[in-house]
Amino acid sequence: RAPFPASAAYLGRLPGSLARVRNLGANDIYSWSMARTGGDDVLPLGETGNVGGGEDDFVADLKINLIYPCTEAHVKKYSKQGVRFVTETPAIYRDAIRPYMQSKREQGRLNWVFNIIEGKKEVEDVIYRTKLGEAGDEGFLLLPDLNWDRSTLDALHLLALVERRDIWSLRDLKKKHIPWLEHMRAKLVSATVSTYPSIEPDQLKLYAHYQPTYYHFHIHIVHVALEAGATQATGKAVGLDGIIETLKVMAGDDEAGMDGVSMSYTLGEASELWTEVFRPLKKSGTASQ
Repeated sequence: RAPFPASAAYLGRLPGSLARVRNLGANDIYSWSMARTGGDDVLPLGETGNVGGGEDDFVADLKINLIYPCTEAHVKKYSKQGVRFVTETPAIYRDAIRPYMQSKREQGRLNWVFNIIEGKKEVEDVIYRTKLGEAGDEGFLLLPDLNWDRSTLDALHLLALVERRDIWSLRDLKKKHIPWLEHMRAKLVSATVSTYPSIEPDQLKLYAHYQPTYYHFHIHIVHVALEAGATQATGKAVGLDGIIETLKVMAGDDEAGMDGVSMSYTLGEASELWTEVFRPLKKSGTASQ
């Protein structure tokens, strides 16, 4: 998951190092594969009974996520860069971040998400879903996160996409959404353990990212044994239970919500949020106002 050399010489040699590749799927500009480097990994006949190696003989040591054509934002996101820890106040969210979210949604960045929700793409990857359009605000679907190999249950990582489109991020959650969040949590856990019976409810963690990669509310469901890398780090992952409890103790009426609290998180120095929002605020001396 670290940045790799971008030289033409290195990139030219890279495909030749892959002995076998198995495609996992594609949607819009994104595609995902598992790959094996080095020599042939076929097991001897008799261990699986398949001549020349079958699907059970494929042992991947690489997960490949391909974005083509990629945007400048993608290049910046995955490039080696410094990291900053920033605090987003309610005023900064209202005046700078919310308009930024709006601009990204208007650029068609969510087409691949809507393709999944509407059943146009990745239909075979959906492991559970409520019937499209019949569950109202509680409609959702579950599919493997692109970082999961889809076989190692101790590393389970699922993504829940909600059908409703009025919630862009956890900032849109309000006290009036507490019953919805609690019901969604129960349904997501139930759907996961019914799909993977060897997993029990207390072996799952549910969280949302802030800032998220894209502005359509989604929830991550992971096995508690999954190594806590950057995707679960402080300054990125916010536990769903914690969000619910924060809303419960929050003062105000049902319209009070997460847009009224300060959120702290990490940003890469090449990210647009740093270069366009927080760096200018830092230079002006108003970064925490």
